[in-house]
Amino acid sequence: MVRKMSRFSGFWRAALVAAATATAAPMPAGVAQPKKPAAETKPAAETKAVAEGTQSLGRFDAWAAYVAQDRTGRVCYVVGQAQKSEPAGVARKAPSAMVTHRPAEKISNVVSFVEGYPLKEGSEVMLDVGGKKFELFTRDDSAWASTSELDKTIVTTLAKGHAAVVKGTPQKGAPTTDVYSLSGFPKALALIDKACGVQREEKAPAKPAHHAKKKAHS
Repeated sequence: MVRKMSRFSGFWRAALVAAATATAAPMPAGVAQPKKPAAETKPAAETKAVAEGTQSLGRFDAWAAYVAQDRTGRVCYVVGQAQKSEPAGVARKAPSAMVTHRPAEKISNVVSFVEGYPLKEGSEVMLDVGGKKFELFTRDDSAWASTSELDKTIVTTLAKGHAAVVKGTPQKGAPTTDVYSLSGFPKALALIDKACGVQREEKAPAKPAHHAKKKAHS
């Protein structure tokens, strides 16, 4: 767990919060996405919210892609906002999801969720994507996958899914449920993959079934 937590500096925690703020008002469903790069069309609020030196790569529905530099090198990440949260009226910051690549450190596909409130110590956050469930360990107000392989599996599942349901347990109060639409996630992910040189494994095309040869009858 210590190794996992070392991936996230204070700067990038702040960058996550800032970028999440920038995605707090996703485009309404059904509105065509702009073809111009987001850097040319991003609103003034986003310019103020995103950490200095961070470049917007594009926005697709509730998901935005960014690239930046820190002391270790290039960092690419996507940030998404929950589309629905229950129970309503809970005092919390906006929940958000993030996938990060840090190629200089040979780190990719790091999945994290910010719940927006202090999580119950020792609790796990449950992630459900189309019936596939994952347990995430927690610290403070955030949750992560426990291994790099699990990170990769979760990202692949998110890219193929329609919605992600995240359930967390606060230190005080009732458990929460957040629903993330995954529309736009694959396109945002593709942008950070390209920016940070991350390759996705492609499944080999299925081979046609071989029919058994009929024995010749004498």
